[in-house]
Amino acid sequence: MRVPAELMKPGAMLFERNDAFVVEAFRRGDFDYLEGVGEVPEADFFRAIAGNKMLEKIAATYPTPLKKHDVPLWVYISSDISMRFHGEHHYAAFPYVVRTGGMLEAFGPEMGHKVTHPKTGDVTLVCAGFNDKNDYDRETPCDQDYLRKMARKTDADDLQSWFNSDVVGIFKQHHALDSEGIFIGDASYLFVPDNDKYENSSRLLFDEHNHPVDSKKLTPQQRARCRWRRCYKMVSLIHTNRAGEFFLYGGVVVTAGKDHESPILYELVEKFVASHGKGVMKRLILDRGFLDGSAIGRCKQEWGIDILIPSKSNMDIYEDVVALADAGKLIFEPWVRPTSEVKPVPVCRPANVRKREEKRQRTLAKRKAEAKVEWAGLDLSKIVVRSEVAVVREVKTFSTCPVPLNVTVNRESYADGHHEYWVLLDTASVAHAGQSRHDYMLRTTIEERHRQLKCFSDLEGFTSRAFSLVVHQVVFVLLTYSLVQWFLLRIGRKDLNPRTRTRTLELLRPAITVIVIYYKNYVAYLSPLQHQELVLTLGEAARKKILARTRRLRRSLAQQLQHPRPAPYS
Repeated sequence: MRVPAELMKPGAMLFERNDAFVVEAFRRGDFDYLEGVGEVPEADFFRAIAGNKMLEKIAATYPTPLKKHDVPLWVYISSDISMRFHGEHHYAAFPYVVRTGGMLEAFGPEMGHKVTHPKTGDVTLVCAGFNDKNDYDRETPCDQDYLRKMARKTDADDLQSWFNSDVVGIFKQHHALDSEGIFIGDASYLFVPDNDKYENSSRLLFDEHNHPVDSKKLTPQQRARCRWRRCYKMVSLIHTNRAGEFFLYGGVVVTAGKDHESPILYELVEKFVASHGKGVMKRLILDRGFLDGSAIGRCKQEWGIDILIPSKSNMDIYEDVVALADAGKLIFEPWVRPTSEVKPVPVCRPANVRKREEKRQRTLAKRKAEAKVEWAGLDLSKIVVRSEVAVVREVKTFSTCPVPLNVTVNRESYADGHHEYWVLLDTASVAHAGQSRHDYMLRTTIEERHRQLKCFSDLEGFTSRAFSLVVHQVVFVLLTYSLVQWFLLRIGRKDLNPRTRTRTLELLRPAITVIVIYYKNYVAYLSPLQHQELVLTLGEAARKKILARTRRLRRSLAQQLQHPRPAPYS
């Protein structure tokens, strides 16, 4: 169970359960804190990765900078994963993560246990630790400074190689890699404050869409809309299937923002094949920033990897197929975006609910039938009214690419009568015209993962300017994310994999919460109905007292939550 942050103090962290004592105090109008909680899924998560030896294997392969360990590596790894599981990156928050999370519950007394003070009767959290170097009572399995120092000392290149080779190999051992072999490659900027102390960072000029631009090629008006930003670049591979049932990171490189992503990505692919063998990666979907004919040919000829990538409009292969289209020599077929699978309607719906839903569907159908497009005031040149696709097979006019390409020509027709083309290049055989375009839609998968990690896991919220700690944070966020994805697949909750971290945790908790009441050093656990009955039977004096106390608590908590942990340092 979670414990409120304001109660996370030495000597008052864990409470002895005494329902009768706390309820009696509550009837008098006395309590310290009250909340509704559900089971935190972190304990089950750690049990899964530990019980399947994944944690043991991950720890055994870690590129430790130390010759001797006072704390087992599995404790270090699980502690860091627990922080990322909770969306925390400041090591100062580690004691709070330990106390509120499920790691102690999963690993038992070895991590920590409750003890009762012989005189006061207070129940507190005590961790024996894994060495005898400290002469004070431990409240965490290892010290936050130990975590910080280990992360700082671990070589950044070694850490990335460990993730790309050993960790991904462990996922492969546990059958987490799908037989379809679909991977998506991408590069994403990681922005940091404009401080040149960020090791290996770059300062680049970006437009209003956060695209890097060359100031020499801009007009004064265009430059005025741009700004200089300091950044790193994250080049990564993500593994999924056509149904989007999981998202596992298969490789990552963090580098300076100015470095070109294309050679880094293809080197990442080469090392992936060297580590995990041919036939694991079968299809690689990229954007046009990775256009490299010789590299595309090598992927196909040497490693059997089919590349799907858009062409640039200034390429000969683009001009050739568009000329065929304009000459009317291509057969275009309508292309409609695939719709998501419609969930079956529950057969056990109550009659009133069923009737209400039927009425809603009739209303929607009527509105759809009566709907008319209002063109007035709209830019007709930006409204797509029809999408079409055509295939040109075995094209060889990409001069630097040694293998023939199957080209999908996409024609978008607009409301003002004009049309535009965009072209997909595919080294795989194409069974039907819409196949490549359908596969290319998967590319947004990795962009959505990056967005989620930046927005909901604070991927860019770096707590240090040291490059080793920057890389460490990225690697452990991706490791934790991938482990959670594997865990959700294992427990049959693949429906949660596309969700954000916070939403996933919400949905994993039981629908029925427990009402927890704290008083002195004791706690009571009540069902919602038990708590409701208790409140409804309170005397008037106690009710007013509790109401006033609850309002004060709510106001103070709202302010506390703005800064729920100590000021960070690392």
